Amino acid sequence: MAGAVESRLAELGLTLPAVVPPLASYQPAVQSGVNVYTSGQLPMVDGKLAVTGKVGAEVTPDEAKELAKTCALNALAAVKSVAGDLDRIKRVVKVVGFVASASDFTGQPAVINGASELLGAVLGDKGVHARSAVGVAVLPLDAPVEVEVQVELVEA
Repeated sequence: MAGAVESRLAELGLTLPAVVPPLASYQPAVQSGVNVYTSGQLPMVDGKLAVTGKVGAEVTPDEAKELAKTCALNALAAVKSVAGDLDRIKRVVKVVGFVASASDFTGQPAVINGASELLGAVLGDKGVHARSAVGVAVLPLDAPVEVEVQVELVEA
């Protein structure tokens, strides 16, 4: 039986994906006490990047915002892999987003809004968080966006 968070995802027409396997020597998420920290999540769908390139060059800001939403879904899958149930999320504490940016692109906050808005739509007030949106020269696999999420859990 799906919990409230996964039911909300379904209402939004979204499905929680399988956890994206690590690309190197790390775990998708780790739990320390009541906190879960995800590794940076790329916009992988079925094991592949749908889009590559720099935002503001090969990738439009609107495309990148959708990709940030995919990153946040992948982060929720990573959280569930260690927490066992997304209904244990007490609150999203912080989101850090990285945007592979063309040299003149300055719209990183609007891109990472894709992740923030998804977390708000799915988790309501529990999805309100602190955030950083950082422009970088390049990301793994030439991904346009990468997002990491930190959540606090209700004690089991």
